Amino acid sequence: MQRKKVILAEPRGFCAGVRRAISIIEIALERYGPPVYVRKEIVHNHYVVRVLRERGAIFVDSEDEIPEGEVCVFSAHGVSPEVRRNAGRRRLDVIDATCPLVSKVHQQALRVAKADRTILLIGHSGHEEVEGTHGHAPDRTVIVETVEDARALDLPADTPLAYLTQTTLSVDETREIVEVLRDRFHDLTGPGTDDICYASQNRQDAIKAIAPRSDLVLVVGSRNSSNSVRMVEVARRSGTASHLVPDVGEFSAEWLTGVSTVGVSAGASAPDVLVEELLDLLADHGFRDTELESVAREDIVFSPPTRLARTGSGDDRPASAKGTP
Repeated sequence: MQRKKVILAEPRGFCAGVRRAISIIEIALERYGPPVYVRKEIVHNHYVVRVLRERGAIFVDSEDEIPEGEVCVFSAHGVSPEVRRNAGRRRLDVIDATCPLVSKVHQQALRVAKADRTILLIGHSGHEEVEGTHGHAPDRTVIVETVEDARALDLPADTPLAYLTQTTLSVDETREIVEVLRDRFHDLTGPGTDDICYASQNRQDAIKAIAPRSDLVLVVGSRNSSNSVRMVEVARRSGTASHLVPDVGEFSAEWLTGVSTVGVSAGASAPDVLVEELLDLLADHGFRDTELESVAREDIVFSPPTRLARTGSGDDRPASAKGTP
């Protein structure tokens, strides 16, 4: 009988933007005391949100739900200018946890709009990041979710266009959409796949590396985590069975039937503690040998806003920013 083993992908788990966002809330709680209000989920992971809620963060769907004058943290996914204006009208003490890579896309949207081009925003309608980017040029932005959407665009072939992308998309699917747009429109500019963040790309590359050697790929991440869902899709596109595992309570032992090698990774908003719990569970099922598959080294660090800068020496990041809330 073939020996059971786990192939553990690297990089996996928290990216720099997620670490920064979680740190911002924890430092704000330390500095200002609870409650600290957070517009939307700070990152898309139910475990992280629950732990921060227990520490005094209050998550709301709209800035209108926050009492005037209170501390308000914008999530890592970013917000529209209208949300910022409304927060100002309510005199909220805003701390911006928008990922710098998302902020970069916002600036690109403004530049493209000023250049009198229509923006084709490749992304998932309703996702907070897409809503925020769309809000920077709402009258000049068309959301394109699929290849079929790209083919169905009712625009003249010579329309001045530019495409931007949600940062957490599948690299391969985005490339297919861009190819359709380039075939259809003659005056199209764009950043290539550069809008897709380094962390999403690295985690997808790691999935591509482990999927052909695995009978099953498990991705730790919440269902509303776009980059985690994309990782599952990448594994399946490689021909390997794959499942999203929000936590070990949603793991099914039936998935292991006939399986000797399990590939494991985690989305960019999933903490290490959830990965460790899954590895322990797999070990209980006989998958005790672990092999590491590393495709990239990540050493990017995004600093918190100046007002929250810490003093002192050593690694004084909050525990959950290190991956163990």
